[in-house]
Amino acid sequence: MRDLRRLWRYIAPYKIIFILAMLLLLATVGFNAALPYVSGLPTSEIAKNISQGEKLNFPYIFRCLIWIFFVGLGYSICQLGTGFCMTHVVQEAMSDLRRDLTHKINLLPVAYFDQHQQGDLLSRVTNDIDALSNALQQSFTAIVNAVLSIAFAVLMMFYISPKIAMFAIIMIPASLVISRIIVKISQPYFKQQQYFLGRLNGYVQENMTGFGVLKAFGREKETLAGFKKVNQELYRYGFKAAFISGLMSPLVNLTAYSAYIGVAVLGCFSVIGGTMLVGQVQAFVQYVWQVSQPMGQITQLSAVLQSASASIRRIFEILDEAPEKEIEQEEQLPEPVKGAIHFDHVSFSYDPDEPLIEDLNVKVAPGQTVAIVGPTGAGKTTLINLLMRFYDPDKGAIRIDGVDAKHCKRKTIRALFGVVLQDAWLYNDTIMENIRFGNLNASDYEVVDAAKTANVDHFIRTMPDGYEMCLNEESTNISLGQKQLITIARAIIADPKILILDEATSSVDTRLEELIQEAMDKVMEGRTSFVIAHRLSTIKNADLILVMNHGHIIEQGTHTGLLEKDGFYAQLYNSQFQET
Repeated sequence: MRDLRRLWRYIAPYKIIFILAMLLLLATVGFNAALPYVSGLPTSEIAKNISQGEKLNFPYIFRCLIWIFFVGLGYSICQLGTGFCMTHVVQEAMSDLRRDLTHKINLLPVAYFDQHQQGDLLSRVTNDIDALSNALQQSFTAIVNAVLSIAFAVLMMFYISPKIAMFAIIMIPASLVISRIIVKISQPYFKQQQYFLGRLNGYVQENMTGFGVLKAFGREKETLAGFKKVNQELYRYGFKAAFISGLMSPLVNLTAYSAYIGVAVLGCFSVIGGTMLVGQVQAFVQYVWQVSQPMGQITQLSAVLQSASASIRRIFEILDEAPEKEIEQEEQLPEPVKGAIHFDHVSFSYDPDEPLIEDLNVKVAPGQTVAIVGPTGAGKTTLINLLMRFYDPDKGAIRIDGVDAKHCKRKTIRALFGVVLQDAWLYNDTIMENIRFGNLNASDYEVVDAAKTANVDHFIRTMPDGYEMCLNEESTNISLGQKQLITIARAIIADPKILILDEATSSVDTRLEELIQEAMDKVMEGRTSFVIAHRLSTIKNADLILVMNHGHIIEQGTHTGLLEKDGFYAQLYNSQFQET
C-alpha cells in the first residue's frame, strides 16, 4: 500500500485528466450495464404478443432498437475518451518517474555503483518502469472498469430478482478467495523473476562491453555457460510465476459457469411460475456474464499486476537510497585557490575489517607536481578517490588551502579538479563535443587549441570528418591511445586549479608518451598536480614522489634523492630498466 500511495503522487499532478477519465469510465460502465436491460425489453414484448396471439408492436421494437444504438454509441465514445485520458496520465506519470529516478541516480554516492551491477540498474530504469507503465496502461482502466461493471451488474440483478441475485453473487467472494490464495503463492516467484531479469541484463551488459576480450581469450563457451545458468534461473522462476498465476483464470471461470447454470435453472422456474418475464431472464443471464467477464479479465491480468508489483519495489528501492550527504552552509575557499593540499592524519578503508590507508600525513605546496607510485593495491587510486570526495576519510581531514574538504560541497571541490583517469571514457557524440565536455561554454577555437596542447590535433584531422567525426557508443572506431589523448584534451580545456593524471600515458606508445609528457609539462606549470604512474620514467621531474605500499607512505622525496637512498623506489625503478 505504501508503494501505491507513492505511485499516486506521480499521478496526482494530472488528477483533473484522471478524474475526467474516471467519469468517462463511469459513463462507459453505466451504458454497458443498461445495454442488457434495454435489449431485453423487445424480447419480453415479442414473447408477450406471441403468448396473447397479438401482432408484434413494431413501433415499440423500433424505439427500443434506437435506444440500443444510442446506448452502444455512448459506450464506444466514453470508452475512447477514457483510453485517451488514461494514456496521457500514465505516460506523463512515467515520464516524471523516469526523471526522478535519473535525478536520484546522479545524487547517489560512488560506493553505491561499486556495489551494484550496471545492468541491474539499467533494468530498473527500463524494464521495471516499462512493466509498471504497461500495467497501468492496460490494467488500471480494466480493473476500475471491472469493479464498476460488477457493482452496476449486481445492482441490476437485485433490481430484477433479489432472490436469484443472492445466489449469483456467491461467485464474487469465491473468486476473491481463489485469487488471494493464488497471488500469495505466486508473488515470491514474480519477485525472483524480476531479480533474475536484472541479473541477466547485467550479465549481458558486462559481456557485451568486454566482447573483444572474450573473443581474444576464447571464452565464448564459458560465457555462454554462464548466460545459460542465469537464463535457466529466469526461466524457472518465470515459468512458476506464469503457471501458478495462470491457474487463477480457469478456477474463477469455473465459479462463473456454476453461477451461470444455477441462474439459468432458477430463471426457468421463475418464468414458469410467472414471477419473471423471458426478457428479464435473458437480461439476468447477461448480467451474470457482466460479473464473470470482468473478474476473468482481472485474473488474466494477474501476471501483469504481480510483475508490476515486484517492479514498483525495485524502482522505489533506488528512490529510497540515501543520497550523498551535503552540508547546508559550506565554508568558503580562499580566492583565488592556490592548490595547497594537506592530508591531515587520514585513515580510510572500504571494508572496516580491512584497513587500507592509516594515518596518512602529507603536505603538498601550491604548484607542486606530486607523483604517487607503488605496487598494485597500495592505495594510489584510493588516494585520488579521497581527493575527489568520491569517498570521505574515516578519520582525519583533507585540507585545500587550509579548508577541510568535508566543509565544502562536493560540487565545489570537484570543480577544482581536472581528471584524466586510467579508463578513458568517451560518449556517443562528435570528437568536438567530447573535448568540450570539460567546459561546455568553450568555443570551437578553444577546443582545437586544447587538442593541439594535448598533441591530438594531428590525429583528429587525419580521421574522417575530423573534429565532427562521431564516436560510437564504445568508442571502438578510434584506438585506445587516441581515446586517452582526447580525455587529456578534455582535462586541459577545463582549466583546473588542480590536475589529476591517473596512468594518463598507460595506453600510448613511447613516441606519443614523449609528446604527451611535453604537453603535460606545459599544462601542469603553475598548477598543483597529482600523477599516478607505473612508468617511473615519466615522473623524473616531479617535485615530490610518494612511494606507497599497503596504504602507507614508506618513502618520499625527489627522483634523484630516492635513487640515492637505494630503497623500495630504487628497486621499482631499476626493475623497469634492468638489462635482459
